[in-house]
Amino acid sequence: MVSSATFVASSQRPSLLFGRQARSQSGQEVAALRRGRVLVETTAHGMMGGAVNAKMYVQASRSDLWAQLTQYSRWTEFFPNISRSEVRASHGDVHQLYQVGRKAFLAIAAEVEIYLKVYEDAYYSLQFRLEKGTFRDFAADLTLQDWQNGTLLTYAVQATPLIPVPSFLIEQGMRQDLPGNMEHMRKVLCR
Repeated sequence: MVSSATFVASSQRPSLLFGRQARSQSGQEVAALRRGRVLVETTAHGMMGGAVNAKMYVQASRSDLWAQLTQYSRWTEFFPNISRSEVRASHGDVHQLYQVGRKAFLAIAAEVEIYLKVYEDAYYSLQFRLEKGTFRDFAADLTLQDWQNGTLLTYAVQATPLIPVPSFLIEQGMRQDLPGNMEHMRKVLCR
């Protein structure tokens, strides 16, 4: 059995907590990951937010993926809803990132703008923490783990938008959008 990635951070780098302990993957999960499926779990995050944990297998080494994922201006290629991604400042393994995204939700097109602090744990994880923007809160952890003949990439996000939307709708949107976004990311990473 292969253990799922855990979200571990130093005391200076808060980690995402979803109330789940790392667990072994079932045979069905392993088979689904090998076939290229993106596995997604969603939960509520407060009254008006959502949290999602998605994982996928990428047939590339952690070092190859790391080299691409830390080119933050390329995140517009990885996620089609991100229209702008740029590094504003860097200090060692900590970066300030500015992103703009567009999303249609319930027949309303919205543009979001966020300033994130990104913490790098070389070749293992990227932690994105909201500094300011059009979210009440936003945090994301992307972890890389050697798995099979490649890498298990796990992306965990929790967010609460400023506009009041029930958490079940946020969860539903995450569950519908994230698998396609992750598959798109894998295609770009494996070109």
